[in-house]
Amino acid sequence: MRKLWLTVGAMAALCAGAASAQAQGYPNRTIRMVVPYAPGGGVSILAQVVSNKMSEFLKQPVVIDNRPGAGGNVGADAVAKSAPDGYTILLHTSAMASASSLYSKLPFDPVKDFVPVSMVISTQFVIAGSPKTPTVDLRELAALAKDKPDTLNFGSSGAGSTLHIFAEMFNSIAGIKLVHIPYRGDAPMVTALIGGDIQLAFLPQANGIANVQSDQIRGLGVTGTKRMAALPNVPTAQEQGFKGLEVGSWIGMFVPAGTPPGIVNTIQQALAKALADPKVRDVLIPTGQEPVGDTPEAFAATFKADIARYAKVIDEAKIPKLD
Repeated sequence: MRKLWLTVGAMAALCAGAASAQAQGYPNRTIRMVVPYAPGGGVSILAQVVSNKMSEFLKQPVVIDNRPGAGGNVGADAVAKSAPDGYTILLHTSAMASASSLYSKLPFDPVKDFVPVSMVISTQFVIAGSPKTPTVDLRELAALAKDKPDTLNFGSSGAGSTLHIFAEMFNSIAGIKLVHIPYRGDAPMVTALIGGDIQLAFLPQANGIANVQSDQIRGLGVTGTKRMAALPNVPTAQEQGFKGLEVGSWIGMFVPAGTPPGIVNTIQQALAKALADPKVRDVLIPTGQEPVGDTPEAFAATFKADIARYAKVIDEAKIPKLD
């Protein structure tokens, strides 16, 4: 028995030594950053910005591999099934946190098959109203919805999207029931809002700020804990009494489960350095993208909390599962 335990101990030490050596030699070849969305979109543009700078610190090329499909699940699955050696990285949105609650079947487990590396950027949302509706803030809209139940609509960029989930959170917190109208993307949703077909929508900052500033739509509120510098006259949802709506979106970095901690930390440190670079910050901050670069532990805690929060909203709003 003693010989058996000595053998097991020797094997464990050998494995630990191999993992340590692997981490010390990392990286020594090209790294692939998988973006589970089409080229030219916001995530892909962000990937290009951070990958260029990360390659300088890692001393190896970091190339973008776009794998769109199924709301990001195609690309995520490819990474989940990749070798856990640090040479395949996933750059995904907060849709990763809602995937297990939204889809009836997933080819991967968002928690068990990945290691969170770091949050890359965070953003808040503009809560926008139609100029054809006589409400100037969220309180007035909620009052109107209570006076005329089931007559007001909200739009989203698709059933189960982050914009859909956040609007359902507003429904729950305000104690109202705006009717959901899904659209095929942000552009037709904004058009419907301008035309008065819908009365409310949660919009990404880039879309929301520009359209409010041009008076195409009304800024009813913002979801951050403080007002946006670009929209100083638009109050936060919290200011208006809707506590719990301090929500936003994020884009984060993941690697396959089993990736050695030393390699995970090397990737995180390269990302944090990239996000601290003034040139990178000058690109991101004006567009409403707040650079983060937190630790794997901090991002894992955020990811876990968001999974639970989104699951609760999806269940309470009875959002149907997707195939």
